[in-house]
Amino acid sequence: MKKRALIIPVALLTAVLSACGSPTASSAGDSKPKVDNHAKQVFDKFNGMTGAERTDALVKAAKDEGTLSLYTSNTDMDDIVKGFTDKYKIDVNVYRGNSESVLQRILQESKAGFAGADLIETNSGELNIIGDEDLFYPYKSEFRDAVRPEGQKDDWTADRFNAFTIAYNTDMVKGEEAPTSLDQLADPKWKGKVSMEVGDMDWFSAMYGYYLQQGKSEQEVTDLFKAIASNAKIVKGHTVQAELLSAGEFAVGASMYTHSVQKGTEQGRPIAWRTAANPPAQPIVLRPNGAGLLGTAKHPAAALLFMDYLLTDGQKAIADAYRIGSVPTADDPLAGLKTIEVDEDEMLHNAKKWDDLYAKVLEGGKVTKK
Repeated sequence: MKKRALIIPVALLTAVLSACGSPTASSAGDSKPKVDNHAKQVFDKFNGMTGAERTDALVKAAKDEGTLSLYTSNTDMDDIVKGFTDKYKIDVNVYRGNSESVLQRILQESKAGFAGADLIETNSGELNIIGDEDLFYPYKSEFRDAVRPEGQKDDWTADRFNAFTIAYNTDMVKGEEAPTSLDQLADPKWKGKVSMEVGDMDWFSAMYGYYLQQGKSEQEVTDLFKAIASNAKIVKGHTVQAELLSAGEFAVGASMYTHSVQKGTEQGRPIAWRTAANPPAQPIVLRPNGAGLLGTAKHPAAALLFMDYLLTDGQKAIADAYRIGSVPTADDPLAGLKTIEVDEDEMLHNAKKWDDLYAKVLEGGKVTKK
């Protein structure tokens, strides 16, 4: 199998290095402020308020600003933005790109001293890099307090979670045949019937750590993943993975996004990660994605109001897109299930280690070019 490029943060930081110099080095010697005095005053004022008093005053201040600049990689953001605009009559200027381009843009703008964004909503890896650059300002509210503890980060707040799970084609895997744990996919009976995704380094590191905690040695865990990979077809992209699983290209996906699978289920495709008869395989790996306030925001009140909206009304739009919101509800799809978290610090500082190891594991798989 051809060696793939390193994923975030290693690949993107290399790209940023070549494009505009090291973000960390430039920040250290850059006299441009990372916090605007006006933004600080607004953030501090409303961070110290609660209840209706806070909401009423914040809505007025945000309407006076009249607009919001949002950078996001979330492909399901349109309905959230529309709901926010309809409710508050505040225009939202959206820059949407993939998570890598959002990160590169904000780092380049920061280096140039240009305050283009008020708020960033994207994946955890990119948010952690931005936070490591001290570009975020603290967000405090009763709505943040309601977020799952694993989503309350120092620099940003989760609004949704990617949940990695085993999923299967219900025409090809019947009843008790459905796997209940990842290690079952190492069985030779699954030869050619499994799929693994080429970029799932974070899922891999979380599951690797889980098996170490279960008492396996590093060699045993590595051998386990190599055995699974030897049964697998390697694909690129979770959307493609879900489509190929629905089409019967393979019977089981080892690390599928629950929202991609659930969307297929609701559309009548023969794909599921849980059924009434079969509970989901466990543990489920959680990776938070979310939003952070920029310390140089030109529209800080609007940014705060949008953060509040993400964690209240916006949670319904997130659920309607089959995603797992960051605020638990009565019909929480994760209730009663064993979950484990991606180690964010490990991903930020030791990405190359895990990228190299995952690439080596996948060498035993068959690359799918469809």
